Amino acid sequence: MKFSQRLAYYLGGLLLGTIIVVYFLQAKAESRNVSFCYLPNCRVLQDLRKKPLHYSPESEATLKENWVTLQDIKNCMQYGDVDFSTSNEPFKGGKIYFIKGKNTKGEPITVSMVNYSDKVLLNEIKKD
Repeated sequence: MKFSQRLAYYLGGLLLGTIIVVYFLQAKAESRNVSFCYLPNCRVLQDLRKKPLHYSPESEATLKENWVTLQDIKNCMQYGDVDFSTSNEPFKGGKIYFIKGKNTKGEPITVSMVNYSDKVLLNEIKKD
């Protein structure tokens, strides 16, 4: 058998095997509502989203000013960027994270959250 025929058989089998594996992994992920979140930014945001959110007095006062809404905070927790150069530091019994995002008007904001083992505290919201 020539090299080109062996290469064709190899590539055909590799393609068929890849399609089968992707099909089964995708079906498994859809049936269990699993997300593949391996990057540090994604893992931190996912951990913050799955815990109950509590508010500090400073954040409640900022939310009452009406330039930022709770939906903006949720969007930051979903699509924001964690600033790891200043985050992941011990703070009041938890770890503080600074998340950069935007409000509904498109203005950049920074949200600081304290991650405890059982809850997340919305510490402060600032305009950049």
